[in-house]
Amino acid sequence: MIAEVIVDIASGETDRIFDYLCDDDLPVGSRVRAPFGNKVLPGFVMNVKERSSYPMEKMKKVLPCEDGLPALTDECLKLANKMADRYKVPKALTLRLFLPAEMRTGKVRELTRNYATLVELDDYQIAKNAKNQWGVVEYLQKNGKTDCAILNREFAGGVNALLKKGYVTVTKEQILRDPYKTVEGVMEERTLTPDQATAVAYIEKDDRTVQLLHGVTGSGKTEIYLNLIAKSLKAGKSSIFLVPEISLTPQMLSQLRARFGKNAAILHSGLSAGEKFDEWWRLRSGEAKIAIGARSAIFAPLENLGVVIIDEEHDSSYFSESSPRYSTFDIARLRAKYNGCKLVLGSATPSVETYKKAQDGEFGLVRLTKRINMRPLPEITIADMRREVRRGNNSSFSVALKEELEKCLESGNQAILFLNRRGYSQSVICKECGYVAKCDACDVSLTYHKDEKCLKCHYCGGRYEPLTACPECGSYKLSYTGTGTQRIVDELKKLYPTARILRMDNDTTRGKEGHYKILKEFGEKRADILVGTQMIAKGHDFPSVTLVGVLDADMGLHFSDYRSGERTFQLITQVAGRSGRAQEKGKVVLQTFSPENDVLRFAVTYDYEGFYRNEISRRAATVFPPFSKIVRVLVTGEDEKKTLEALKTVYFGLKDLYSEKSEYFLFFDKMKAPIKRIENKFRYQVLMRLLGGEILPDVYEICAEARTRDVVVSVEENPVNLS
Repeated sequence: MIAEVIVDIASGETDRIFDYLCDDDLPVGSRVRAPFGNKVLPGFVMNVKERSSYPMEKMKKVLPCEDGLPALTDECLKLANKMADRYKVPKALTLRLFLPAEMRTGKVRELTRNYATLVELDDYQIAKNAKNQWGVVEYLQKNGKTDCAILNREFAGGVNALLKKGYVTVTKEQILRDPYKTVEGVMEERTLTPDQATAVAYIEKDDRTVQLLHGVTGSGKTEIYLNLIAKSLKAGKSSIFLVPEISLTPQMLSQLRARFGKNAAILHSGLSAGEKFDEWWRLRSGEAKIAIGARSAIFAPLENLGVVIIDEEHDSSYFSESSPRYSTFDIARLRAKYNGCKLVLGSATPSVETYKKAQDGEFGLVRLTKRINMRPLPEITIADMRREVRRGNNSSFSVALKEELEKCLESGNQAILFLNRRGYSQSVICKECGYVAKCDACDVSLTYHKDEKCLKCHYCGGRYEPLTACPECGSYKLSYTGTGTQRIVDELKKLYPTARILRMDNDTTRGKEGHYKILKEFGEKRADILVGTQMIAKGHDFPSVTLVGVLDADMGLHFSDYRSGERTFQLITQVAGRSGRAQEKGKVVLQTFSPENDVLRFAVTYDYEGFYRNEISRRAATVFPPFSKIVRVLVTGEDEKKTLEALKTVYFGLKDLYSEKSEYFLFFDKMKAPIKRIENKFRYQVLMRLLGGEILPDVYEICAEARTRDVVVSVEENPVNLS
């Protein structure tokens, strides 16, 4: 038989089928080791046939990997082909998305251990002085089947001697590496409220594939998700449940484990190679039928899907920032259609594009307008920071927030303070000459991290010694400007010396269980105040939190990005929703220098409908998405000359397209990216605003032809980050 193989090289030059001889029983979708030139490379079997146009005598034979099952399902292969065609990238690149990286390269395999079991006999013919053999016999009689490693440490050579005599049997068993051993289920199945039951019934009966579940924070969306998953399991089907932040995954996993036991497997980038391998195989083998994780879990190797759920569907983390730059929603929709199942999008603040499709009838729309416990949404108070400054208050906290914090702490409740900037100070500036400390590899200022006593680049992770004097003019007059979460914690400790304070940001959540440990500690009321970035804003449920402080509501409001208002509204609504989720009424203090801003006015009253009408009319007038499509072509490379040459190729190719089909273009120009260099790579871009997506395939084709070994050319549709 002949195997059609894609060799695992992400290069356009090798992006084609290669024919190899193979065993008759090699299944399609199998991983193989393929002789390629003078190397043996991993590959994927895309098809098996009887004949080839290539001479049989010149063909080499592939060696199958001993996986037991084909690693890639028929659905995976079809989806990988569609993505390669859609994004004009090598098939090897899309096939990689479906497998753990270390599994592809053979750097990880299943973990096995040898176990010894005693053969029960009336008499063991063992010499009296063979102490280690007798030691093994007595140990196994007392403890039963035991890991050979333990026995060999205690009784060297004893196991092998008994094995030769036939007195013990040794079996090899797989050991599963559980990524969250400490995560325990604490949730029991609940009866749906009438609103929840109506929502589930609507989602099941409506004939549209995509369903938007628009529910206020605390309205019980999670229980609806779990109910849909339970129904899917009962029907013998599997489920994918996506959450935007890794920090949410352990919390959600605990609820899934309580309800569904070991049927839930977790997939995300924070796992070790071994843990990822084992969880992936549990899903592929059918041992686990629920995949939970962040964006990459959409590629879980599940068959016969019954439901796909994307929680907090508006979140920007659902867009890939590496090639291929896919939207998770697009992949989820393809999987839902392939399996004939529902794709459920959930959010208290849906993206404008999603909500318009629901309003237009393309998606089903289910609304939950009340909190599950019928408690009111927390009252939001605006603190005008202009007045605070005029009164001489230059601290990070308004008088109103300090008063509410004191009341909260006195009553034994908890508070969450939100600031979407980590570190201590955002930049170090010389007061004499204006020098700003910048990263050597990136065109960005460095952030001071007081607890680590260093300056850090938040793009490449570079670390630098703190400055004692200006390197330009020698002045000692250095100013540390901007406030980050570390400084907030320091200020809180001075204001409330007895308060127990936790900080949650990228610096405090390293390691697989970093998020979980902080959230568990706060959830068990072993801290009074949680200070954090946007990872604390979504999905968390802490009954004792009665106060939320938004320290800088203006932070994302004035970016030159058409989504800035939408993101600000979403973030404020999400973080405000962490307050007052139990019996006590919640409060929110919103600190701003722009209290009259429309976005904040709608956020204060939780008026999503009002915000949406205002936003959609503004975008219609300016012809921004969803009434057009913004496309950015990003050209990056370490050699500036080669990068500029690739930019010219892209630009002139697109300029010809612009000349031919100008009726599709609202805007077209080339320029440096706002951040001109990241990780020593120069960055240039071509920006377009298109009417519809009819010419997108042409754009992808032109950009694919401009790629070289030294320069990356990426196409982004409605990019979430234009920096």
